Amino acid sequence: QVQLVESGGGLVQPGGSLRLSCVDSGIFNIITMAWYRQAPGKQREWVASITTGASTNYADSVKGRFTISRDNAKNTVYLQMNSLLPADTAVYYCNARTAWHTDYWGQGTQVTVSP
Repeated sequence: QVQLVESGGGLVQPGGSLRLSCVDSGIFNIITMAWYRQAPGKQREWVASITTGASTNYADSVKGRFTISRDNAKNTVYLQMNSLLPADTAVYYCNARTAWHTDYWGQGTQVTVSP
C-alpha cells in the first residue's frame, strides 16, 4: 500500500525548534518531495521541496529558518524548523511527486507555536 506517514509535530514556544519526518513506502519514481502547510481558514501553501538530486527550494516566509533534507536509505524526508513563529502554526503535509506527475499526500501533522 502506497503511503506517506508524517511525524514530529507538536506544541512549541516561539523561537523554538521542531523536526518533522515523512516516511514513504511503495512509491516508485519519486522526483520531488515537499512539505506544505495549511493554517486554519487559509489555503494549503508550499513550504519547501527537495529533488532526487538534493536540490532544495524554500518559500520566502521560511527561508533561513527551515531546512529540508532526505535520507534515501530510510526513504525519509525531514523538515528542520528553527526560530518558529506563531505564524508557522498549521497542519504540515508531506507530498511526493512522481515522474508521471502523480501526487501523494500524507495525513498531516499539527504544529502549534504558542507561548
